[in-house]
Amino acid sequence: MKKILLFCGVSLLSLFSFVGCAKVVMDDTYVVLASEAVQQDAEWLKVAEALQQKHSAELIIYKESPCELLDALREIKPRYVAIVEKPENLGRDYVIDMHLASREVDDDIYADFVWGMITGYDAAAAMRMVDNSTEPLLVKDAVATITELNSAKWFDNYGWVDDHHKGHWGEKQGRHSEVKRDSIAPTEILRKFSDIYVKYNPDLVVTAAHATERNLEMPFSLGNFKPKDGGLYAEDRFTKETWDIEQSGKRKVYFAVGNCLIGNVNNTKESMAIAWMNDANAATMIGYVVTTWHGRNGWGGLKYWVTNPGRYTLSEAIFVNQQDFLHQQHQWYPSLLRERYPDFGKDEFRLARQRLQEVLGDRPDMDQIGFWHDRDVLAYYGDPKWEVRLQEVDGETDFEVTSEIRGKKCYVTIKTKENFSLERMKGDKFKQEHVLDLPFSYFFPQRLCNPSLAEGQAWNVALDENFLLIYNADFEPNSTYEVVLDLNN
Repeated sequence: MKKILLFCGVSLLSLFSFVGCAKVVMDDTYVVLASEAVQQDAEWLKVAEALQQKHSAELIIYKESPCELLDALREIKPRYVAIVEKPENLGRDYVIDMHLASREVDDDIYADFVWGMITGYDAAAAMRMVDNSTEPLLVKDAVATITELNSAKWFDNYGWVDDHHKGHWGEKQGRHSEVKRDSIAPTEILRKFSDIYVKYNPDLVVTAAHATERNLEMPFSLGNFKPKDGGLYAEDRFTKETWDIEQSGKRKVYFAVGNCLIGNVNNTKESMAIAWMNDANAATMIGYVVTTWHGRNGWGGLKYWVTNPGRYTLSEAIFVNQQDFLHQQHQWYPSLLRERYPDFGKDEFRLARQRLQEVLGDRPDMDQIGFWHDRDVLAYYGDPKWEVRLQEVDGETDFEVTSEIRGKKCYVTIKTKENFSLERMKGDKFKQEHVLDLPFSYFFPQRLCNPSLAEGQAWNVALDENFLLIYNADFEPNSTYEVVLDLNN
């Protein structure tokens, strides 16, 4: 039965008391939030209702901001939250506010639900996002403007342009084929990337060059992709020639892992983010809503995903990385986890350094500043429960994790295989300048109720109802390890 619950004065406790701590396992409730602007537009309301029906979710209406619904979310305790909103109402502060609110459902420091935003150039485009994220996606083909994925071991077919050496590019055709590298005149890079994008018709696009809300630059500023009327076109920097980017209509993921600003819809449908979702059919898009320099949030999310191929969905990888991220900040400056970064303008470093020095009692290092800067500014557009996974890599699925509830305890068992590599589990030095070694991580298949580490164990953990991180997991090959958690304390 459909329920549309208004933001003001609605008690949900009687409807959802079954998710409380009377049980050791909590239901994985899904909630759809939508604005009054969506509710009052018949076509946009259909988008919210379609998502609601797909997940047997509750649909709750807010007036101006989802943050108005915190009391309702505290009663429902959802594991997944999707927000349906028109692009004119989405901007930098909307994303920051939602990150902060996601950690306010209970009293711990971690985000309490996995969330994403559904939007589009128009209601029809937003509905495509919902439809395209219904069936799982196994990523097989990809293109990129970064070199970090150039082993291409995850992909059947892959093409990229190089962001380390001007004019270099490469490709791989066939799952077990050799990765070939080549070079062209730097002035031809924009055309080359446009061509390989069409040739490989990717499931996944990853970029990290300069960008704004209105353009995506090729590495070394050798040309631009730009938005126009909901579409994407290329503009040659040297000749000023333009051409439309040929699109197949295939659904895809766009991960703008290191680009500045490209994830900021900026309260207009004439933005890069909307063009990627509309024209390129990106059913999920991830990108920054501010200028970025440290990159821990974006590169960390990618590191969790590509170094655990097949283990995590994309949204799970982003979520787990952010909890690791929060845990590390809590070690440095716990009082700042509910405090907004002071500014994202030209004076931001002075203000952030000054505030951190007050809290730390000493001059902060660049990681301490960068972690705070990066914490709440990565946007996730798409259904947060969509099953988007990378293919497993031969020889790299070298440990298994299972969990079992017995009484009021959860037993997490890790079995390493003969070929287990501790270095690989820690991230294989992927993008080490931005993200150091990863802990062992596990996203629980179902939420636990108030878990804590059982007495007598020496594991150094970060733990919440959704996940487990172990920071002293120095596992060895051919071994079994057990973590015991008390539930419902």
